[in-house]
Amino acid sequence: MILSPVRFRRSLALLLSASATFAGSAVVAQTLDSALATQEATDKAASASQKRINEIRDRAQDAAGRYATAVADAESLEKYNAELNKQVASQKDEMTSIERQLLDIETTNREVQPLMVKMVEALERFVALDVPFMLEERTARVDSLKEIMSRADVTLSEKYRRIMEAYQIELENGRTLDTYFGQLGTGPDARTVSFVRLGRVSLLYQSLDGNETGYWDASQKEWVRADQYAHAVSEARRIARKDGPPDLLRVPVPAPQEVR
Repeated sequence: MILSPVRFRRSLALLLSASATFAGSAVVAQTLDSALATQEATDKAASASQKRINEIRDRAQDAAGRYATAVADAESLEKYNAELNKQVASQKDEMTSIERQLLDIETTNREVQPLMVKMVEALERFVALDVPFMLEERTARVDSLKEIMSRADVTLSEKYRRIMEAYQIELENGRTLDTYFGQLGTGPDARTVSFVRLGRVSLLYQSLDGNETGYWDASQKEWVRADQYAHAVSEARRIARKDGPPDLLRVPVPAPQEVR
């Protein structure tokens, strides 16, 4: 069939229009695919960027937490160090005080030791010059003190305690009434008698059979027989033994002497 020029031109125009439409559709589809691909790439990039942001934020939070912990630890350590410094300073003061006390003790030992030796020597002279009652016991006590004064295994406090104990015993002897058995005289004349001590005022004796009575004459430093005091000695012995109530005793008393 032969188309007329007019129809041919119309058909050609329709064909060209359809081709243009198809070509436009292809371009649009291609543009859409490109846009979708771009969007997908953008989403992936955004997701990756967000992931990096999250990681950075997490690391920042961890760093902030570690920093806060480190700051808290540092503050705690500073407070602990401050307390330790106080303790060290206190210990230094205590050490200084102890060293000073040790020096004082050493000085005291040097001063007290000779003083205690003099006290023992004075006690020895006192016993030798005193009324001669219970001489063996009192002399043995002094000898024991002299022995421990040179011993290094006896502490200074123990030496002082023993000395004061001896002095206390002598003090008590001066205000008590006592009776005991002992030896009178020496050698062949020695005999056992009953002694009565009235403090340090009077020391009397009486033979066991009661036939001899006497007293210590402090001024003459000798024993004097005085049978007239036989009853007084017997009464004094009774009172010292607590066999009856105390009574007035008539005993020889040395005259007071002037102290020079």
